[in-house]
Amino acid sequence: MSHALPTDTLKPMGAPMMVWDDAMLGYDFGAAHPFHPDRWRFTLDLAGRLGVLERFDRRAPAPATDDELALVHTRDYLAAVRAAPHAPPGAALRYGLGTDDNPVFDGMHEAAALIAGGSVTAARALARGEALRAVNIAGGLHHAMPSHAAGFCLYNDAALAIATLLAEGVRRVAYVDIDVHHGDGVQHAFYDDPRVLTVSIHESPHSLWPGTGFAAESGTGAAAGTAVNLALPAGTDDAGWLRAFHAVVPSVLRAFAPEVLVTQHGADAHCDDPLADLELTVDGQRAAALALAGLAEELTGGRWLALGGGGYALATAVPRAWTHLLAVVADNPLETAVAVPEEWRARVAAAWPGVEVPTTMSDTGGTAPGYLPWGGDRTEGVDRAIAATRTEVFPLHGLDPDDPRD
Repeated sequence: MSHALPTDTLKPMGAPMMVWDDAMLGYDFGAAHPFHPDRWRFTLDLAGRLGVLERFDRRAPAPATDDELALVHTRDYLAAVRAAPHAPPGAALRYGLGTDDNPVFDGMHEAAALIAGGSVTAARALARGEALRAVNIAGGLHHAMPSHAAGFCLYNDAALAIATLLAEGVRRVAYVDIDVHHGDGVQHAFYDDPRVLTVSIHESPHSLWPGTGFAAESGTGAAAGTAVNLALPAGTDDAGWLRAFHAVVPSVLRAFAPEVLVTQHGADAHCDDPLADLELTVDGQRAAALALAGLAEELTGGRWLALGGGGYALATAVPRAWTHLLAVVADNPLETAVAVPEEWRARVAAAWPGVEVPTTMSDTGGTAPGYLPWGGDRTEGVDRAIAATRTEVFPLHGLDPDDPRD
């Protein structure tokens, strides 16, 4: 049965859905690993203290079943993840398990399946008209491949959410990934599927893992043009990032005309992040969330699933960026200059001694980030990246790559 609805028939459906279960905190590679569950713990604490969570219909999801996970992953890989904690050391290396990035831990299948189940639950609710907006802050594990863990990601819940939407009868899904790392696993899953547009805005693969996401990676066969990669030079700040976003993303989304928008909000493009080299502020990340919310309202009647992702500045960047995201999803954006609660600051300082915890929800004193629209220039690195992406994919969508109005 198709659940694809004409967007002009969609009406508000009450509070947005937030999928969460404290058992998701069991997705834990260890105290020394950068993908620490405090990133979620601190976010929910901060959002709760600022009154953001009370605006959500919170739902505890069921773990994704093997049949659901098999929409994206191989059965052999599912068995390997389940068995890895009890297998001899090195036994699962061929599946990417037991590496420094993806160490084995007890209950790894159960924790990863629960996070994946959160994105399945949210996607199904959107497809069936049970919610208009939904968020899985623990989701966005976009690097996992069909039979291989990668980049701290065991199960690719983002790809699974998209596959669930398609299985439910949604005809066109757009995915926009603003994590600093290329959304390679999601691109791989739908590289030849014309029903899915994947857009990834990331640091250049010349300077950052996983070394993919060049403009020339644009889809194959009937899906030519449906993989859109905007690879930005190291050091790109709010102004350059927002110029690139607005020069590419709205145009390709409008041309594709999705029925549902799925977004991944890795916070690791922040200037404090220890694993990457872009220079965004939480104000720039908030601006990106607002822009995506506006595109969802314009193009999908508001049907929008937002996911978390990367982000390793656990005390300074991630909780604030994602609290802003949650507030935008709840249609009640926070003022950027609002104070961070002292109780929260004390808790974070106690957990992470020596870290200077921010005092407000802004990095810029509350000044909204501005940018100069792209005018066809190709002199700066950001402008050359914009031109490369537009040249590669715009003609495939009937757009003029050289006309800034497109």
